[in-house]
Amino acid sequence: MPGRTWELCLLLLLELGLRSQEALPPPCESEIYCHGELLHQVQMAKLYQDDKEFVDMPLSVAPEQVLQTFTELSRGHNHSIPREQLQAFVQEHFQAKGQELQPWTPVDWKDRYDSGHGTRESPFQPSCLPERCGACFSSPRFLQKISDGKLRAWAGQLHQLWKKLGKKMKPEVLSHPERFSLIYSDHPFIVPGGRFVEFYYWDSYWVMEGLLLSEMAETVKGMLQNFLDLVKTYGHVPNGGRVYYLQRSQPPLLTLMMDRYLTHTNDTAFLQENIETLALELDFWIKNRTVSVSVGGKNYLLNRYYVPYGGPRPESYSKDAELANTLPEGDREALWAELKAGAESGWDFSSRWLIGGPNPNSLSSIRTSKLVPVDLNAFLCQAEELMSNFYSRLGNESQAMKYRTLREQRLAALNAVLWDEKAGAWFDYDLENKKKNGEFYPSNLTPLWAGCFSDPGVADKALKYLEDSQILTYQYGIPTSLQKTGQQWDFPNAWAPLQDLVIRGLAKAALPRAQEVAFQLAQNWIRTNFDVYSQKSAMYEKYNISNGGQPGGGGEYEVQVSRPGVGWPTSYRELLGSAAHTPSPTPQCAHLHMGQGRS
Repeated sequence: MPGRTWELCLLLLLELGLRSQEALPPPCESEIYCHGELLHQVQMAKLYQDDKEFVDMPLSVAPEQVLQTFTELSRGHNHSIPREQLQAFVQEHFQAKGQELQPWTPVDWKDRYDSGHGTRESPFQPSCLPERCGACFSSPRFLQKISDGKLRAWAGQLHQLWKKLGKKMKPEVLSHPERFSLIYSDHPFIVPGGRFVEFYYWDSYWVMEGLLLSEMAETVKGMLQNFLDLVKTYGHVPNGGRVYYLQRSQPPLLTLMMDRYLTHTNDTAFLQENIETLALELDFWIKNRTVSVSVGGKNYLLNRYYVPYGGPRPESYSKDAELANTLPEGDREALWAELKAGAESGWDFSSRWLIGGPNPNSLSSIRTSKLVPVDLNAFLCQAEELMSNFYSRLGNESQAMKYRTLREQRLAALNAVLWDEKAGAWFDYDLENKKKNGEFYPSNLTPLWAGCFSDPGVADKALKYLEDSQILTYQYGIPTSLQKTGQQWDFPNAWAPLQDLVIRGLAKAALPRAQEVAFQLAQNWIRTNFDVYSQKSAMYEKYNISNGGQPGGGGEYEVQVSRPGVGWPTSYRELLGSAAHTPSPTPQCAHLHMGQGRS
C-alpha cells in the first residue's frame, strides 16, 4: 500500500505540472531529432512535404559536429537561415531516409507451391484445382483451405509480401547509435510499409497474427524478443522504433503477442525466460497511467493514455506548432502533451479525444488524458488474465493469484464505470465531466474481444447495440465512428484492427446469431479489400466505406498504400472457422488474411 500511495502521489505531481503549464521535458534528449533550434528551423521551413522525412534521416557525421556547424550558420543569419542554405546544410550533414536498414527475407518464409504442379509465375493454371489443393500446395497450409481460386490467388500474393517487408538493421546503428533516430534492434522485423519504415507496437500484434498464419513463428519470436529487449531497456515498449517515440507507448498487446506465439509453438522455455519482463511492462502502465475514478461512493483504479512530455511531436512538428499558435501561449504545452497521448492511443486522431472540449470539431480541443478508454482497460484486463495463466503454467501460484486478483478488480471497475446496461455496451468515461461518452466506436466492444466480462448474456446485448446503432447497415466495413470531423479515426473511415475487435468478439460468443453476424461482417470486409486490390493492385491502411469501399482519407498525411505494404495483417482464421457453417452467397474464404499500412 505505501508503494501504491507513492505512485499515485507522483502521478498527481505530474498532473499538477501539466495543469500549471510549466515547460515539460522533451520526448528525448537529442537536440537534433527531438527538440532544439535545428529541429525547429528545419521543420518550420517545411523542406519536406512530410515532417517525418527529416527526423528519419541518419546523420553523415557526429551529432556534435552537426550542431556546431548549424549553430555557426544560424548565428550568421540571426537565427533565421534562408531556405536554400538550410536545404544545403541538411543535404551535406544528413543521409536519405531508410539508409540504416537493409532488405531481409525471413528465413522461415516458405514457397507456396510444389514444383510438380503449376509454375510460380502461373500457379493457378487449370491443373491446380481446389479438389487437388493438397497436391498443389506445400506451404502455408491456410492457402489450401481457400476454395475460391481468385481469393486464393490474392492470399498467395499477400503471402509473398512478407519477403518485401522484412528489414534488418545495419551494424552501424549499433556501433554509432547517436547518428540515428532509429532504435537498434537485434532481430529483423516486418515493417508496415509506406512512410513507416520502422516497427510499431500495436500494429505488430496483427502483423504477428498474419505471420503465424503463414507459419513464420521464428520471425514472430525475433520481433517478440525485440520488444522484450525494449522493455528491459526503457521499462515499456515505445510507440515505434524511433527515439522521438520513446516517451509514449501504444495499446499494450505484448502479453497477447506472447500468448499467440505460445499457442503456435508451445515454447514454454521462452515464456520462462521472459515472464518477468512481461510483468515489468504491465507495471509501467500501473505506475504511469493509472487514474482513480469515484462512482457510487466507491473508488476504482483504471488506466488512461497520458504522456506528460512537451514540445511538438518531432514527426509532425510543423503541424503541432501551427496548431499551438491558435491557442494562448500558456495552453500550448498541454496541447502538445494531449496530442502525444492521442498518438499513444493508436487513434491519432479521433472525435473520441475531442468530445467534451470547447470545440469538438477542432484538434486544438484534444483532451485524451481526460478520458478513461474502454479498449485500453480491456487490453490490460486481458493481459492480467494471461499473466495469471502464464504463472500457473510455470508453477508460480502466488503470482498467478496476484494477477487473477488484479483482473477481478479491473473487471469490477469496468462494470461500475464503463458498462451501460441500457445501451448494452461499454463507453469511455470523461474524468472532468464525470459521464460516459455515449457515441459509437468499435472500441466500445473491446471487452467482448478480450473476454473481459462476467455477464453470459453480453454478446446478445452487444449485438442489439450494433443493431440499434445501425452499424450492421454498412456493407463495406464497420465505421470507426459516426462523427465526421475530418480526422482519420472517424467516419467514413474503417480500419482493419477495429473490424477484428468487433468480428472476433462476436465470433467467440456461443450465440449462433452473433456468429452469423460476425461471419457476414468478415465477408463484407474481405470483399472491400479484395475489390479495391483487384482495381488498384494495392492494400490501403484505411477504407472509405461511404462510397462503395475506396481508399480512406483525412488526418495528417496521405492515405498509405502498400505497393508492397501489409501492416495490420488481420487473420480471420478463428472467426471464419467458427462461422464456417453459416450459409453465404459468396465463396467461403476461411483462413484468408489481409492487411493495410498503419496509422
